[in-house]
Amino acid sequence: MHSDSVLRRKLGRRPVVQVAEDPGIRAFRLAFARAAETVPAFRPDIGTVTEAVRSLAELLDGLPERALLTILEGPGEGLGLMAMDPVVVAALIEAMTTGRVTVGAATPRKPTRTDAAMSAGLIDGTLAGLEAVLLAEGMQGWVQGFRYASFLDDARPLGLLLEDRGYRVLAADLALGEARRVGRVLLALPAAGQMTAAAAPDPSGRQAQGAPPPQGIGDGAMLATAELSAVLHRLSLPLSAVLLLKAGDVLALPAAALDAVSVEGIDGRRLATGKLGQNHGFRALRLQRIGDAAGPAPSKASAPATEPAGRRVATG
Repeated sequence: MHSDSVLRRKLGRRPVVQVAEDPGIRAFRLAFARAAETVPAFRPDIGTVTEAVRSLAELLDGLPERALLTILEGPGEGLGLMAMDPVVVAALIEAMTTGRVTVGAATPRKPTRTDAAMSAGLIDGTLAGLEAVLLAEGMQGWVQGFRYASFLDDARPLGLLLEDRGYRVLAADLALGEARRVGRVLLALPAAGQMTAAAAPDPSGRQAQGAPPPQGIGDGAMLATAELSAVLHRLSLPLSAVLLLKAGDVLALPAAALDAVSVEGIDGRRLATGKLGQNHGFRALRLQRIGDAAGPAPSKASAPATEPAGRRVATG
């Protein structure tokens, strides 16, 4: 017994070794906690946080099931991902709408666009805070300029949307609210390349401060903006029918409308034709014929209202 007591006293006097966290992990802890302060009842207790560089395939394999998937967009058209499992999403929505996180497991459900919109503040707050902490420590690059861009209701398009490259992945286990529900959140951003604020395009289109002024009329003209309209289809309706239109009504479009979009200037002149599609989760137009090859613009009243329907669009 005596020797056992001596051993216990010796062990009790051993110094506690503090293991320093990686700066990215430490910055994420701080940024997420600060962003969550805007939803007091959410109260995330951040447990284990891991950081690793993963391939796209490894990233997709490691996503939580039924996760809320949000696309992040950054400088140079870079794309990232933030995924929150259903436990985190349910706790956040409850905290925002009822002011508390209930005890017991939430009913599993598929995340919605409304969930994404309500989560955008926490996501952007985390990204902004992470950027600020890393910049303060002289570590800029991989996180700078990324913000919430869009929502995906299915993980399958991620393999096409995200580039096949290395991703810096931060994954954190959370205990949420007074109920201490356990959930997981994952942040993935491109690992390669040092992206700085100077490298990001100016979304306003204004010339950056300190940039040399245009040297001539030609240079000045190239800085001007041009407004283009993408016209799916034109049809004519009697005024009486137009006055009766309401939200929920549909207008018939020909089957070829999506493959023959007219790109026109402010004067109505056709400048190009293209095909409607998507790029990085957004509607996009792939140009097919430009200039004279596009042909003249169609008459604004050339299509009758009784044209056979191949697509339908809601007016509301």
